[in-house]
Amino acid sequence: MPVTERALELALTAAQAAADKKAHDITVIDVGEQLYITDAFVIASASNERQVMAVVDAIEEALLKLPEKAKPERREGHQQGRWVLLDFVDIVVHVQHDEEREFYALDKLWKDCPIIPFVDRDLAEAGAEAP
Repeated sequence: MPVTERALELALTAAQAAADKKAHDITVIDVGEQLYITDAFVIASASNERQVMAVVDAIEEALLKLPEKAKPERREGHQQGRWVLLDFVDIVVHVQHDEEREFYALDKLWKDCPIIPFVDRDLAEAGAEAP
């Protein structure tokens, strides 16, 4: 089953919030065909624990500002700040320190699943302004 409109809205909002806090290697993966417990994963990297926490906070804030607010049902790894998982039911967000991202390689684990295109709006606007 393809990703729902709600899951797509949550995933792209979370991805943009991560980008706004300078997360990198942001990937949105449609896992709906493989998992029945969620529709999409958002995976983002940060270079240190403080940035991981800033990205997590920004994602939670952004999803609470949506017309149909979303709060995580579960949050794991918040204490350590190396890999934080936010379970919003429709989507699961993984914010990982660069070292955890490389070691656990979630992208490779889910490589057979379709990627949902995400373009940071700041990059898109900068590209539109270039001659």
